[in-house]
Amino acid sequence: MPMIPYLVTYAGVAVFVVAVLARIRMFSKMPMHLRWELYPVPHEKERAQHGGSYLEEPEWWKKPRHVSKSAEMTAMGREIVFLEALHEHNRKMWWRSFPFHFGLYLTFTATVLMALGAALAHFAGGSWSAVAGAWQILIALVAAIGAGLVFLGALGLLQRRLTDPDLADFTTAADVGNLLFFIVTFGFALVTFVAFDPRFVLASEFVHNLLAGHLVPVASGAAGAMVAVTACLLATLTAYIPLTHMAHFVAKYFAYHSVRWNDEPNLPGGPREKLILANLTQKVSWAAPHIQGGGEKSWVDLATEDFSQYGEHK
Repeated sequence: MPMIPYLVTYAGVAVFVVAVLARIRMFSKMPMHLRWELYPVPHEKERAQHGGSYLEEPEWWKKPRHVSKSAEMTAMGREIVFLEALHEHNRKMWWRSFPFHFGLYLTFTATVLMALGAALAHFAGGSWSAVAGAWQILIALVAAIGAGLVFLGALGLLQRRLTDPDLADFTTAADVGNLLFFIVTFGFALVTFVAFDPRFVLASEFVHNLLAGHLVPVASGAAGAMVAVTACLLATLTAYIPLTHMAHFVAKYFAYHSVRWNDEPNLPGGPREKLILANLTQKVSWAAPHIQGGGEKSWVDLATEDFSQYGEHK
């Protein structure tokens, strides 16, 4: 049926949005995490250059804090785009992971360009024809490079996971399956590009039809079939990503802002105090002999308990 790739794409985008929102809600409602308290923190701006913090100031609790959101967003941007931490701490993995992630960013950019081109063609009318050709070349360039980088990056990551003994204990069947999913999907996209749609005209028309609700095939024969299969694979992959541990693109925001960079002071009567008191009511289920929570006692109970009954800890 000609509508199948469109319906699958609608469903894939819907699942992605709902799943990402559910992840955000889940992370935002989690108890306050144990903060790293490691400096420098980017939003300290000038102090971050020497690893300092507002705690350097005498009687810092009496002075207003100056938080630079622009410095924080700049640091986040460098980490998102260039994977700076991975580049610094695991260069071998970076050479595989960076093209994979950057290729995904380019693929998303190409999709946005297709959607924007469809909107401009609709609203600008005949005046759009003067730049339509150059716009299509830009789409083809960005999309082709993006798909190629994802494909090569996924192959490199798979090779590393299958051959590096240091990753043996951390590589599961799901990790291998996820990378194979990317390899197959973007392999189909590259074959479609090379053999049937070198300027991404059919892909752009598919996006235009998707936005306009015009659910008809963009081509007949093998070309139409390859575009349909590629669209279904991409939509399914889009829906699948936030349902797995690959949703770290959501978790990373909270890991940085709620754990790594959270240096908001705990002042009497402040919001931090309430969160800490709430944490102290959490039930403890540790199995260690010196922490006998059993899932029934809270941290407050354990902190005020007489531990002499357990004998001297050696």
